[in-house]
Amino acid sequence: MVIHRDQTPGPDARTIDLVVDGTAVSVADDGSSLLAVLREHLGITAAKDGCSPQGQCGCCTVLVDGAPRVACVTPARRVAGRVITTSDGLGDDDRRRWADAFVACGASQCGFCTPGIICRLEGLRAKGTAPDDRAAVDRALAAHLCRCTGWQTIGEAWAVAASGASALAGTLAGERDLKVASRRAGLEGHTPQQVGADVVLGHGGFADDSAPPDALVAVPDGAGGWAVGETLAEARAASGKVQGRRGTVEPVPPLAVPDGDWELTLCTSWVEPAYLETDASWCEPGGEPAGPLGNGGAFGGKVVSPVTAAARELADRHGRAVRVLLSREDTVRLGPKRPPVAAGVRADGTGVMRVVRTPGVADAVRAMAPGLVVEEVDVAGPPTSAAVRAAGWAEASVLLSALAARRDGGSHEATVTSPWGSVATASVGADDVIRVHVECGEVLDEVVLRSYVIGAAHMALGWVTSEGLAVDADGNVGDLTVRSFGIVRAADMPTIEVAVVPSDRVAINGSDAAFAAVASALWLARGCPPSWPVGS
Repeated sequence: MVIHRDQTPGPDARTIDLVVDGTAVSVADDGSSLLAVLREHLGITAAKDGCSPQGQCGCCTVLVDGAPRVACVTPARRVAGRVITTSDGLGDDDRRRWADAFVACGASQCGFCTPGIICRLEGLRAKGTAPDDRAAVDRALAAHLCRCTGWQTIGEAWAVAASGASALAGTLAGERDLKVASRRAGLEGHTPQQVGADVVLGHGGFADDSAPPDALVAVPDGAGGWAVGETLAEARAASGKVQGRRGTVEPVPPLAVPDGDWELTLCTSWVEPAYLETDASWCEPGGEPAGPLGNGGAFGGKVVSPVTAAARELADRHGRAVRVLLSREDTVRLGPKRPPVAAGVRADGTGVMRVVRTPGVADAVRAMAPGLVVEEVDVAGPPTSAAVRAAGWAEASVLLSALAARRDGGSHEATVTSPWGSVATASVGADDVIRVHVECGEVLDEVVLRSYVIGAAHMALGWVTSEGLAVDADGNVGDLTVRSFGIVRAADMPTIEVAVVPSDRVAINGSDAAFAAVASALWLARGCPPSWPVGS
């Protein structure tokens, strides 16, 4: 435990006494939240900040006298004298139980949200909840968001851990080569990624966790520059940070379909990648900045991020290490979105796709659907990027695979081949089960591949049914809270059945093809309504 510089209480200061992960501590009673005390005062990084602080993502969940609590909106003085336990402070057997179960089931990918989820589930386990009580687990997870896993594998990990089968989980994990599993994770995330117990427990190398404790802190000042302070609280106060809000209007597609005699039309809205680890970096003077991709690809949302260049420039300017951090609101305003489209396609696969002007997206569409004429349109709105998951080519694939399914007699089965050759087929059954077959070369690790495919199905379901941002006529985003993005909750997820087709081809990404195929199958099952999101 590291007491951060200039935050140790003075001899005459009012203090709060706590027991944190088994250690008695005194911290200044300065109005901080419990999360700020843990991360900024004590240097405990197991609790994560995903919403800055909105009390909506669950990443900062800890146990207070054994009961789960969201730390970012809990004033520290309210828990004075209490016992605080983060995932780092769980007993060795319990930490091993959860880490083994999550690794064995593929229930953690980037690992940012899982420490909070583990604390929540440990609280549930301590109450004696039955291992097969999935409804109780879903209710508990209502306080959390996970963008990676699609929830199903988390429920499976709960069943393993709550049954006391940690030895079984450890055996399952031990039979796997986690270096090979990490190779598969890297292919699916489009960036190097690790699989293992440290990742599950939140130690995946996130930039904001590794910054020097005496670093200056910089946050966007709202005018294109950076507010710098000795502490995060000081920097945010200098920036005039305004807490996030949820818009009062529904998302509306910004583009209209061109006139034509179309077999199918599709309009999509602005969509937030919604990665939970907000952009962060830090740098020493004259050094190389820490990258914002600690253990995951952020679905393409951090391919270009302002934080690394800012960390380098500010460190050199101030002659000290500088930690640069975006809040959730900053990420929504500054981070790239999925470019909206408005398309019409004829029965022969020709047509027109209008798309918000985005470098590279027209090429992505043409590569998948050469029969589509691409019209790029300038629209006031947030930044967009062709690097966001399957941008352009997924929309084209949805249209073409839906056409093919309709030609086959109204089937709800859709098949998509990705630009690099992976093939996914998805269907939605009368039982609402989503079934996915995927072939993407050498499997490497089926647990990881299955996890990423389930996560892709979760994202596709949200994209089609519920996700979108309200953007006003001036291009300003009105939805600045994580709960306003429309991410599908655990309780609302159907069962996903995944069949991996073995192949001796070289291993390639498979979950992006699954993402497009599931989106197409869901659209077909709902009758191909012309605008997304279509509603649940």
